[in-house]
Amino acid sequence: MKKIFSFCCLFLLIWLVSCSSRSDKSAEAPQTDANAGKKAEIIAENLDVPWSINKSGDTIFLSERTGSIVKIENKKQMRMKVELKEPLAKVPEAGLLGFVLHPEYNENGKAFAYYTYEKQGMILNRIVNLVLEGDFWKEDETLLDSIPGGQFHQGGRLKVGPDGKLYASTGDATKEEMAQNPDLIGGKILRLNLDGSIPDDNPFDNSYVYSYGHRNPQGLSWSEDHVLYSTEHGPDGYDEINRIEPGKNYGWPTITGSQKKAGITAPLIHSGKPSWAPSGSAYSAGTLYFGALGGESVKSYSIRSGKLRTAIHGYGRIRDVFIEGEKMYFATNNTDGRGVPFKKDDKLYKLNVNQISDSS
Repeated sequence: MKKIFSFCCLFLLIWLVSCSSRSDKSAEAPQTDANAGKKAEIIAENLDVPWSINKSGDTIFLSERTGSIVKIENKKQMRMKVELKEPLAKVPEAGLLGFVLHPEYNENGKAFAYYTYEKQGMILNRIVNLVLEGDFWKEDETLLDSIPGGQFHQGGRLKVGPDGKLYASTGDATKEEMAQNPDLIGGKILRLNLDGSIPDDNPFDNSYVYSYGHRNPQGLSWSEDHVLYSTEHGPDGYDEINRIEPGKNYGWPTITGSQKKAGITAPLIHSGKPSWAPSGSAYSAGTLYFGALGGESVKSYSIRSGKLRTAIHGYGRIRDVFIEGEKMYFATNNTDGRGVPFKKDDKLYKLNVNQISDSS
């Protein structure tokens, strides 16, 4: 009888430990990528919903949606205060989003930022200049204001293109019809001069709009021959990778998925169901890599073959990907309220891109 009792107690103990380890995801974070079993190096940890990765020399900067810039230098990380002229909006998907260094950052200490704020009951986004002043950043000049915002779909990605122009992705702010109106700046990819003026060669006269018909694009990357690709959140799945050309209409909400219509540019590929929930992207050697939030992975898409695969998984929700030379950096977003954090999340990881390169 005692043996039976002891066996039952042992079985109960093992069952409880097993349940605990499955439910407590924060106990241990995985350290291997999906392909070769190589370890990704942790560059920073205890991040607070990081959104954009940038790099200058050996110094890395990450924007945090909660309103800070984290600086990583000489294996040390410092959370830098950002003084904005408007308080950040407290709605889902809002905050300090896009962040990119000015091409002449080493000389002028400037960067560009995209953030969400609330004014007179309205949720809005703006693109601004930030200036580094000692150990903090300060909003200096507004380049573009009153970008439509809402509870969801802020867009928010900023990149400086190979043409030296500033590109920004904006969401439809859940007002679907806005995306199809070229006269409005919501649901678009925008193109600005670095001083905030409108480039003379934009596709629409006196307009920042570069392409339209977008729902919630969050990834912008260029190939070596200067072709722009974007990633975009779709409705309940049907996320997209698009090849962006000036003045083109990318369909939302008129078409989704594999639907086609004259005058509308269809995506290169879409997710169908379930969703990838794609965000930040980077391009290297014929392959587009992008972070998948819902898909909890880094996906790779071969431009040549059209093949999509999961390049890295096991780290949770991935918000942004940055590639410099042979090194890939990717940031998790497990602390954004939709994920389950691992211990010391969120984190920035580094991996040799050749370990996961898509040669198909």
